[in-house]
Amino acid sequence: MNLLELLISLEMGLIYGIVGIGIYLTFRVIDFPDLTCDGSFVLGAASSAILIKSGCNPFLALFLAMIAAGIAGLATGILYTKFRITELLSGILVAFMLYSINLRVMSGLPNITLINEPSIFTDQNSLLVLIAIAGFISLGMSAFLKTDFGLALRSIGQNKRLALNNGVNVKFMTIIGLVMSNGLIGLGGALFSQHQGFADISQGIGTVIVGLAGLMIGEKMIGFRSLWLVIPACLLGSIMYRIFIAFALHSEFLGLETQDLNLITGFMVIGIMLLPKLRRAYA
Repeated sequence: MNLLELLISLEMGLIYGIVGIGIYLTFRVIDFPDLTCDGSFVLGAASSAILIKSGCNPFLALFLAMIAAGIAGLATGILYTKFRITELLSGILVAFMLYSINLRVMSGLPNITLINEPSIFTDQNSLLVLIAIAGFISLGMSAFLKTDFGLALRSIGQNKRLALNNGVNVKFMTIIGLVMSNGLIGLGGALFSQHQGFADISQGIGTVIVGLAGLMIGEKMIGFRSLWLVIPACLLGSIMYRIFIAFALHSEFLGLETQDLNLITGFMVIGIMLLPKLRRAYA
């Protein structure tokens, strides 16, 4: 693996690290196994791409893509809190419907190219831009979760009944968590489309697995539960995941190719999940 491939792995790790922070909000903070992310990632990418093609400022396109993906999270939250559809099914339904919505956003095209179109990376160092964005989000989210509102949001993931007894509006907080999570995932999708120069209807497949892989790797590497460390660990874990994948695909003796990416990811997630059990069994 050469230096250019290592830099690309770092950049992709930062993009998916933002997605990992979004997944951390649902799976860890509010304890909601949200599967909307596969659709909201593409919605963010598609919204950003079509807006740029229409002459919109790339930074404004990122912001609007976040809002669009946040609305997808809002839909999941309403299905769960108002219509009492289960957590998994509400996310699956919204992700399923987003496939058609994303195609409409993309004017019926399966992919949109952004070659020769302006982006936030135009005439800029892509790595530095992504470090700045990811760092700002990481610090901002850590500070937010330390506020009274953030503590109320975290409380519903620890004990919903206790949070309700202490006056926390659990349904409203769940919706807020889903909106914020999918907004960040949509931002990741928008950054991905601008970085790679295209948006594709199928690029969101496996987003939840990739995000969880980075999240779990980061948690195992850090080991501490401080918010000032756990959220940046999502970025670190995602970067390590990308570097590991790049090394694995460039290890000729393993005989792995690009089409084996999902297989490698699946085995990695399984290994991470089994690691604590193996340690206990060995001890």
